[in-house]
Amino acid sequence: MIKTPLNSARRPHPGKLARATPAPHSVASPSVAAVLDSAHIGDIKGAFGTIRVDDTPGQSSWKARLKTLLAIIGPGLIVMVGDNDAGAFGTYTQAGQDYGTGLLWTLLLLVPVLYVNQEMVLRLGAVTGVGHARLIVERFGKFWGAFSVIDLFILNALTIVTEFIGISIGLSYLGVPKIPGVIVAALVVVGATSTGSFQRFERVCMVLVFGSLLLVPIFFMSSPDYGQIAQGFLIPGVPSGSSISDVTLLIIAIVGTTIAPWQLFFQQSYVIDKRITPRYMKYEKADLWIGIVIVVIAAGAIISFTAFTFAGRPEFGQFTDAGGVAEGLGKYVGHLAGVLFALALIDASIIGAAAVGLSTSYALGDVLGLKHSLHRKVSEAKGFYAAFAGIILISAIVVVIPGSPLGLLTVGVQVLAGVLLPSATLFLLLLCNDKAVMGPWVNGKAMNVFTSIVIAILVILSVVLTAATLFPGIDGSAIIAILIGGVVLAILAGAALAALRIRARARGQLAVAPAVDRSQRLTWRMPPLALLERPQLSLTRRVGLGVLWVYLIVAMILVIVRVVQLALGSA
Repeated sequence: MIKTPLNSARRPHPGKLARATPAPHSVASPSVAAVLDSAHIGDIKGAFGTIRVDDTPGQSSWKARLKTLLAIIGPGLIVMVGDNDAGAFGTYTQAGQDYGTGLLWTLLLLVPVLYVNQEMVLRLGAVTGVGHARLIVERFGKFWGAFSVIDLFILNALTIVTEFIGISIGLSYLGVPKIPGVIVAALVVVGATSTGSFQRFERVCMVLVFGSLLLVPIFFMSSPDYGQIAQGFLIPGVPSGSSISDVTLLIIAIVGTTIAPWQLFFQQSYVIDKRITPRYMKYEKADLWIGIVIVVIAAGAIISFTAFTFAGRPEFGQFTDAGGVAEGLGKYVGHLAGVLFALALIDASIIGAAAVGLSTSYALGDVLGLKHSLHRKVSEAKGFYAAFAGIILISAIVVVIPGSPLGLLTVGVQVLAGVLLPSATLFLLLLCNDKAVMGPWVNGKAMNVFTSIVIAILVILSVVLTAATLFPGIDGSAIIAILIGGVVLAILAGAALAALRIRARARGQLAVAPAVDRSQRLTWRMPPLALLERPQLSLTRRVGLGVLWVYLIVAMILVIVRVVQLALGSA
């Protein structure tokens, strides 16, 4: 591993200029690492092992590689399992209860999108040593940085509220009083995160990850039809007799609950906090793949056992919430199945609340220059832990206050996530093409083309979701029209951009980019941010950011208007 003296990694405030000077061509030496918190340098202390900072590659036996993988495992696994949270339970059980196994195919379509997004994030974390929020501030200005962090804070607070709604539903089924149960759960989340030991926190998370295995016996107890499951995964289609608009909106909800902005901020900061460097990139990618496989299997299991539980029953097609699913499991499969489901829901909600809360406090620590690391004790990083505890406890209190508009808050989460995800993915793409930031780790052409397509799809789905929320009476033909119109506009925009580039290159106005030398990948780290020149955005990117700004402002105004209407009961 790269050795970096702790004193050379210290940086009193992100805005102050470091004294070190980068080597020519921005190839950073270990003594000028860009990390903003000295606690992010040192031994890798994972739940299943430790890698010392002065270890050398040496052995290459399968046992040595396995030990390294076990020590690295964590960021990808936690972010993916945390993604199967209370909101996901609600969405997946609705898909199963209302449409059987007919929407399982959507999960496979999400795999490449999940991998591309999260792979870029882990690459940013390992190479830069700087959190997502800080990079946006430094490379795109304070406006976009503030916009990203403020929106993230609001969205995360609402998301954590839904996690505690999930906890309250699980506790209610188990017969535990709501108010003390939710408060105790919040204190458990805060206590597990505030031990001052990164390794201890990750071990708690791994216990929660194993808790997700409670879904396995429920699946087998539901008497699954494996042929029907295989058909649902492999043959895309819309369940017969269903409303096109309802199915489309549920598919969008599945996308929204599986890919969320908090994941980008959390995984990048967690990779940094775990002290993972480019040397361990292949192991971290393996960790991510393990997490993706688990999240798809778990989601598929939830949809499947819900489908088989309610098939042919009066409740089929009459989804209410996860509590109704627990009741149905207890009634038709057995009391044990209902209990296991309630426990799995509580487990998923707790790990979701911890991950979403940490993404918030990491981002605030990055932007405000606070010490922010799980390696630090509470007395050493008071602001970091106070932000985490504050957002967790306030969200829990909102849930237990009688008369809280929990349904309204849930709608807010869905819409805000849909509105903000395209912008988060766009900044992720721009950062991964910033050569000063990524050096030999910049995106290749294939990655850029695929990610651009993903962003276009997310924007289209975001427009549909926003329109459906603002105009609940929207029918299937209008939704299809939006989808077709969005696809046509995306194709025209791509063709126009390609034509402009070809024309500029023909006139000699567009210089041919030099080939990227990727030979130094394993040792290259981004220099301190203060030593990097602000990127010069092309006209195309400036126009793109301007259009994004207009879209976000209009969408947010419409969302606020709709929320006010719902709150006043005039919708």
